[in-house]
Amino acid sequence: MSAPSRSPSPLFGQAPEVLAFADRPMTEADIPAVLEMERQACPHPAHAWSEDNYRSSLRSGYWTRVRTQPDTGRIVGVCVAMDGVEEMHLLNIAVDKALHGSGLARGLLDTLYVFCRQTDVPLLWLEVRPSNERALGVYRRQGFVEVGVRKGYYPAPGGREDALVMRLDLTKKAAQP
Repeated sequence: MSAPSRSPSPLFGQAPEVLAFADRPMTEADIPAVLEMERQACPHPAHAWSEDNYRSSLRSGYWTRVRTQPDTGRIVGVCVAMDGVEEMHLLNIAVDKALHGSGLARGLLDTLYVFCRQTDVPLLWLEVRPSNERALGVYRRQGFVEVGVRKGYYPAPGGREDALVMRLDLTKKAAQP
């Protein structure tokens, strides 16, 4: 019996599992492309990070990565995390809308897990909108557990939206190949 095939990506014309991407640290020069990619991917402009959020993260020395198409250099994903004492906090992850569901966010998380293990960080924290069902599914499948709620944490079209606080114990998560 053969493994099921995935439909080709409309953006690349090949199955998502065979797509190759290049990861690199984000720079200030990347901010306009990241902002455009994220604004198109978010369901509402209030959900996207601002230019100041990215500039501040870069100035603060946070772990910032962009995932690019190797042939064009076009940014298709971004991940920002802040380190703390024996923990890492995922601040933002966004993927090109045309690649939602392709495993790109999971790949960015895997890259972050590797960094956490290399620096002996056992815990990874994040906040996520309860309305972001796609992200919640990814995080739950990755082993994140809900540990709390931050009331009125996120800006939203009608005012504010709560955040679910989630944690992943990397000492319990099996190492990714």
